[in-house]
Amino acid sequence: MTALLTKTKVARGIFWVEIPEAKLSVLCGCPADSVKHLTKMGLIVTREEKGVIFETGPNAILLSDVILQNGQFSNLAEFPVMQMLYKQGMIIPNHPNNTGAKPILIGHPDQVRTQMKYIYRGNYGLDSIEEIMATGIPADQADRMMRMKLRFAFGQIRTFQGLLDTIFIQDGRVEIKNNVFIRRLRQNVFEFQYRGKTLTVDLNLGPTETYQAPYPLGYQRIKREYFGVIHSGDGDGWDQNRPAMSSILMFQGKIYLIDAGPNLLPSLNALGIGISEIEGIFHTHAHDDHFAGLPTLMQSGHRIKYITTPLVRSSVEKKWAALLSLETEDFSDYFDVVDLEMDVWNDFKGLEVKPIFSPHPVETNIFHFRTLWEDASPSYAHFADITSFKVLKEMITDSNTAPGICQKYYDQIKRAYLVTADIKKLDIGGGMIHGDAMDFRHDRSTKILLSHIARELTDQEKEIGSSAPFGTTDILIADKTDFLRRTAADFLKTYFPQVESHDSRVLLNGDLVEFNPEMIILKENDIPKNIYLVLTGSVERIQSSRNLKTQLSAGALIGVLTTLQNVPSPATYRSASFVQTLRLPVGLYQEFVKRNNLYDKIEHLNDTRSVLAQTNLFGEGLSQPIQIKIAEQMRPYHFKMGQIVSRKHNALLNLITKGRMQRHIGDEIIEYLTVGDFFGEEEAVFKTPSLFKVQAMDNTEVLQIPGEIVREIPIIRGKLFEGYKKRLGIIVNAKTAIPLLQWRQEYIVGLHEMDTQHKKLIEIANIIIESIEAGRDRAWIQENLEILIEYAQSHFNAEELLMGQFHYPELDEHLRKHKRLSQQILEVKTFIESETGPIDFNFGHFFREWIINHILAEDRKYGVFLTGGQTG
Repeated sequence: MTALLTKTKVARGIFWVEIPEAKLSVLCGCPADSVKHLTKMGLIVTREEKGVIFETGPNAILLSDVILQNGQFSNLAEFPVMQMLYKQGMIIPNHPNNTGAKPILIGHPDQVRTQMKYIYRGNYGLDSIEEIMATGIPADQADRMMRMKLRFAFGQIRTFQGLLDTIFIQDGRVEIKNNVFIRRLRQNVFEFQYRGKTLTVDLNLGPTETYQAPYPLGYQRIKREYFGVIHSGDGDGWDQNRPAMSSILMFQGKIYLIDAGPNLLPSLNALGIGISEIEGIFHTHAHDDHFAGLPTLMQSGHRIKYITTPLVRSSVEKKWAALLSLETEDFSDYFDVVDLEMDVWNDFKGLEVKPIFSPHPVETNIFHFRTLWEDASPSYAHFADITSFKVLKEMITDSNTAPGICQKYYDQIKRAYLVTADIKKLDIGGGMIHGDAMDFRHDRSTKILLSHIARELTDQEKEIGSSAPFGTTDILIADKTDFLRRTAADFLKTYFPQVESHDSRVLLNGDLVEFNPEMIILKENDIPKNIYLVLTGSVERIQSSRNLKTQLSAGALIGVLTTLQNVPSPATYRSASFVQTLRLPVGLYQEFVKRNNLYDKIEHLNDTRSVLAQTNLFGEGLSQPIQIKIAEQMRPYHFKMGQIVSRKHNALLNLITKGRMQRHIGDEIIEYLTVGDFFGEEEAVFKTPSLFKVQAMDNTEVLQIPGEIVREIPIIRGKLFEGYKKRLGIIVNAKTAIPLLQWRQEYIVGLHEMDTQHKKLIEIANIIIESIEAGRDRAWIQENLEILIEYAQSHFNAEELLMGQFHYPELDEHLRKHKRLSQQILEVKTFIESETGPIDFNFGHFFREWIINHILAEDRKYGVFLTGGQTG
């Protein structure tokens, strides 16, 4: 007898819930590569019906309540949705699996709406001529690009609202379909119910857990070269056994990614590359199999260079911002943006780069790389997500207005694809949006690599090009210098800037020692005999008793914290890849410190750094030179029991080292803070006046850090942002504010006219919420919605006039956010007008997000500026 309700654990953070009688199969949790995990488990299989071959799989997705978990995207529904629509055939005309049922997205309203926007951008990229022109593309060229995009989109840019059904989970249980119900028990924990049976799904990761890759990669020993290519992926977005197509460029010993696919960190670990070693990323486009690794790069201790054309960057920024609920302008807070000019050679620090526009549903450029050497310029071409000549030929039209391309443009693209290179890596995935190996059978490039496929090469393809298995390397110019010792010298100079180079050579002359993967370098409670300076690879720092595990990269010094005091190591250090180090004997290091009078300074910094290393906020992803920079600026402070933190102290990031604090709004306690927790990030890092009061529960000691230091460190900024958004969500979704919005004293911006208008906006919104709850007719609701839109626009105009009069420095950014808010409320109006049945929309939640979040996060900023800090 078939069970009514079953649950299968697929991987960490991914479950499969099946209710056969109700014809419901739910993918619970959809981080990167979740479709590959399902395929690997046999939960997606191939079938044939009525002569049509198609895949099985889920027909619903339960989203995580949170955007990120431990630095990884929790919700990446683009590929699961595409699998349902196309590989299962749910959208294909006359397909046996097209029954009229739509894929279902289930989750918190915020996450559902975020996923809809992200999937939309992932499918279409820039969606208008105006958006394309905003990247610097001339009007006539933008028109050609848009007509080509429309051909890929079958003539129309469509929203995904018509292709997906949505189920919002809020306070009570809700029906998914056919008497299957779901409710949230607590954050990320859900209960399914069917015919009296229940089961629980917990999508939370543990403090040290990460999402898993679906494939084993082994470990590679990679030598850094002057100019070379490491092949880090040759599969496609569906290949369950290999990473998606990507490469890693080595130039003058530095590491540059070409695209960042899913499960990037396991790939880097397998190749012996630490996150801090990455200098930059050259990006081709925004599809998930080339995009989903960006959060990994946000975990770096420095802003990694993001290198592409403004056209591609704009497309990527919009998808990234949709997924993280950020503004596109925030992208540069996490990446060092370097714009390239399309179709010309750009000089990037001695490496010449030529991005070439490539036809695709989203904005895409392929890359040529070359550099000067002897009597030639060795070159590498990376052609990800190209389109076959056959597909392009079918798109040719003589019309100047119809979707498609002209003959001249077809010829231009064909010539660009066939330019020779020493090494050329090709996408040959086939279909409408990928390349065909046969197009390159006469290509005279020295070496052709065939990639972006989930199958074996045919014999014909094997006659055209080679494979590029994971970890293989092509060397264009060998490195003839001692790269490792040069790297060691740079790190030592960072640690000891005041020491003369001839003195530091005492340390530099130490042995180079390599550790195999998964090897213990130093055990907890052992007294080290050597200090190791990490030069390449990644090292895990583990304190299982405190549930702490962090990853160290190049530049880390292992054992130095305990050496000078001759005390046991507080943690275990274990290689996560092949790791190359410089060995510094303890006795030699101690004598070096003594000779250069460094003991007091190092001891002070080491004591402070040891505190940082014990925290989740500062212990992971930071090179030790950055930790030292932070330690040099930190200052201790003591709060007495009962003391409320003032704005002066909230302007600094406060890390608790002893005692307890509580964070509250009004009389409501939001959370308790203990050792290792922090507060003050709202003002110190995000420049937003703190909405919360923080009060000492005991005599409490903190270390205070200037916000401008941590603001520039992506991994810290990202973790702080994650916590900051969660706290705003507590207020926006507070039980006391359901169903109506409530005004709080803490919302005051300090300007009577603006505060009065904010109260009026909430009053009008409450009228609409009450009208829906009371079942008032649609005309009444639409009338009040029009009143709200008109009043909101009047309020925005008044704010903008006021900010302009007083030269508010963030006026332009505030204007953009007003425009976004206006677009959101107009979308709601359009939705209401297009619906004919009962209004199925949670206005209470929408207005709390729309009105209160803006007041909390944005309006209080200008309030502080205009009133000199006298807000509520």
